[in-house]
This record gives sequence, C-alpha cells and structure tokens, in this order.
Amino acid sequence: MTTLIRQNDLIESVADALQFISYYHPVDFVQAVNEAYEREANPAARDAMAQILINSRMCAEGKRPICQDTGIVTVFLKVGMDVSWEGGMGVTDMVNEGVRRAYLDPDNKLRASVLADPDGSRKNTGDNTPGVVHYELVPGDTVEVHVAAKGGGSEAKSKFAMLNPSDSVVDWVLQMVPLMGAGWCPPGMLGIGIGGTAEKAMLLAKESLLDPIDIQELKSRGASNRAEELRLELYDKINRLGIGAQGLGGLTTVLDVKVKDFPTHAANKAVALIPNCAATRHVHFMLDGSGPARIEPPRLEDWPEITREAGEGVKRVNLDTITREEIAAWKPGDTLLLNGKMLTGRDAAHKKMTDMLAAGEKLPVDLAGRFIYYVGPVDPVREEVMGPAGPTTATRMDKFTRTMLEETGLMGMVGKAERGPAAIEAIRDNKAVYLMAVGGAAYLVSQAIKSARVLAFPELGMEAVYEFEVSDMPVTVAVDVNGESVHKTGPATWRAHIEEGRFVVA
Repeated sequence: MTTLIRQNDLIESVADALQFISYYHPVDFVQAVNEAYEREANPAARDAMAQILINSRMCAEGKRPICQDTGIVTVFLKVGMDVSWEGGMGVTDMVNEGVRRAYLDPDNKLRASVLADPDGSRKNTGDNTPGVVHYELVPGDTVEVHVAAKGGGSEAKSKFAMLNPSDSVVDWVLQMVPLMGAGWCPPGMLGIGIGGTAEKAMLLAKESLLDPIDIQELKSRGASNRAEELRLELYDKINRLGIGAQGLGGLTTVLDVKVKDFPTHAANKAVALIPNCAATRHVHFMLDGSGPARIEPPRLEDWPEITREAGEGVKRVNLDTITREEIAAWKPGDTLLLNGKMLTGRDAAHKKMTDMLAAGEKLPVDLAGRFIYYVGPVDPVREEVMGPAGPTTATRMDKFTRTMLEETGLMGMVGKAERGPAAIEAIRDNKAVYLMAVGGAAYLVSQAIKSARVLAFPELGMEAVYEFEVSDMPVTVAVDVNGESVHKTGPATWRAHIEEGRFVVA
C-alpha cells in the first residue's frame, strides 16, 4: 500500500527538528559528559565540563542555542519505495524550506553560517540554506529522517587518508588526534569510516556520529566484530593521550568512538575521521503519512544539577583599567573573571583590519590596550542583550596575530582552543596574552554580557566588530606573556600522570 507524505509535513518536521536540537542535547550525551565530569581529576578540565553541563541545562530551560555556531545542516533520508509525495517541490527543496523556517524563527533565531561561492565572494545566504542532503531508497512505506547541525570548528578537524592495506588504522588515528588540537571542543565523539571509496569513508564517519553513546555497554559485553574491537582499543588509547576537556589535560578526551566499515578495493584502505563537538546536535524521526513528526522533549530531570563556585585562586579582572604589569603576573591555567569592555572580531573583521593597516588607513576602532574576543554571536531575542556568544577557533586568527599586536597595541585575545607556533611567538614577542573561553558554553557566556553595540563593519553581520560590556565572564589563561601554553603543558602533564598509573581513564 502506498503512503502519501504531504510536502508541508516534511518541511514542518525538519524545521521543528532543527529548533529542537538547537537547545536540547541528546540525553545520552549529557549523561556521558556528567560521568566524565564526576571522575575528572584535573580541576581545569572539570570546570570546563561543568560549564558545558550548566550551559546545556540553561539552553534546555530557556530554549536558546547550545552554541553560537548553530551549524551547517546535514539530513539523511531513508525513503520507502512505497511512498508518494503530495506537493510540487522536490524533496531537497522541502528540506531546505524546513532549514529556512528553523533558522529564521523569530522566537529562537539561529545563526546563519552558510556562505555561497566558497572560494570567491563567500556571501552569506542569510537563512543557512542549502543543507547537505543524503538519500537512500529502501523497502517500505515510511520516510526515516536523521537531522543534524554540525559546527564548523569540529568539521574543520576532519581527517582523511588512503592507507595501504597493511597500515594500522589505530596508529593513524592516534597520529591524527593530537594534530586536531582542541578546536573540536572535546570531550565529544569521534566517527571513523573505513573502506569503500574516499567519499564513502567520509559518509560512513559522518553517519556513525548519529549513533547513541554506548561505549560503556560495549566494554561490559565485549566486542563481537573488528569494528567493535577498534572502538574499544581507540577509546582507551585516545583517552590515555591526556588531551582532556578543551585540550586542558585530563582523563576524558572522547566520550565514545564510532566505527562503520564497508567493503573496499583490494588495493585500498580509505579511512575517515570526523569529530563531533560539545555541541552534539542530532535527532531522528519518522514520517508515516499521519502528519508532521512529534519529537518528544527530554525531561529536565535528566540534566544534573551542577553549580560553579569562584575558588580562592580566581582573579577578577577589570578590562577598563588593565595594565601590562597586571597581565605579566598571569600564569597558564589561571582562572579569570573578566569585567568591563572588550571588543569582538573574527576572520572577516581581522582580514579587513589587516588590509586597512597594509594600505596605511586608520582603523575605525582603537585597539590599543584592549582585549578582543573571537566570536560571532547569535542575534538576541526578547529581553536579551546578546544571544549565545561562545568563542570561535582561535587558530584561524593566527596569521593576523603579529600584525594586530605590533601595529595596533592590542593587549590580549580571547578565543577557543590552542594557538599555533607563529601566534605564540607573536604573543611572546609583544608581551601579550591569550585567554581561552569554553567552547560549548555559549549561552552561559552570553549571560555575562551586559551591553553590546556595533563599532565597525556592520555589513559583516555576526562578524562585525562589537563592544561588549561583560561581568564575571569566565576564562582561562592559555598563553602567558612568556609564550607558555597550557595546551602544551596540560596534556603533557596528564599524559604522564596516566602513564605513571596515578590516574585511570574510564
């Protein structure tokens, strides 16, 4: 019997799903992070996970985005061969209309991050379309849909290799994970695809991230095939690297490792690695002709009650009166609470400013003695000063760092994850500092923003230069004035602790 699926049922279901995953973490992810938080021995990593959990509950309660990067949409559809469609749109167009409605919803407007002409004008499409849509025709009379929204920071850390048949997948993955740094916002999941062709391996890795977190159950029952053996081995060995939450060093880097494989050519072993970040967002629903999907919200009781306390070592900082002498006393790993006025700016703004400096033009904003926050916030709704405003990956600004520090008098930067060697050298040479905010705690960070105004480049939208006034915004000193990086010292210290047997990974 043929099932009739109405055009608007798919559109509404996709829109509802994207709104749903913008503020509800999967419960299995929340539980896995909480378990990692409970057993974590590194205070800095433990605090980072506390922020992620507090942010997650706040988003579930307030129905606001978990992360300011609300992702590029990926949709997997299994379409039954006994399904027919009512309406004049193609199925991809239906999906994109759902994306459009979700991202422009005035009650919870999501950040549009998709750019057309990717190697040219890179113009924002304005509504986060198009999504990336995959189809499989299967027996049956229903449409099964997986909707995901993948952040750019974690997607940027994807890896691929065409290994020789005799090469070790484990060795390759263990080589790649440290190279990924912390820009994918660990702890999270790693998806691994093995076999097929190059594009099939990547697709397998992405699909695997839709599976539930179940590594502890697998450890209890034991592996029954090669893919499960790889999962167990990699889960243990990656966590033994000591990278930890946000790359600060610790006992948990991955919450689960997923492996999917597919038959391949005798001469090949294609391997893909794709991480899912602390803003893991995906949901599954089915259409059977009875109307739009109904996605049941989780219970707030499923979220742990966690609070953060300012410990004795926490320093409150006044950005309006900060001096070079003050920042010289900060050490990697120090926790700070920022107060006062800070500027914002990320890729596009940095490009504009460095181009203006190269042309001998005066910048529209004075950066001398200021701090700049690498952020592209979500638009505010209702009474909000600013929507979710978590940090973006700092390494993208590395190539601009020396120019910005030496030609503007900029004193400090705030972003996500580690800095590269060139940026660290520039920070050291200019006696500046780099501070790290927690990726995956965007709504929590936004509560510290008390006022916001655009100072320059309004045409850049979310990439404009703002001035934020903040109150007790939590950050960690990541690179001090001497160029010492917590993202180098932290993982090295905790890897040694684990190797010495002082602490046991889960």
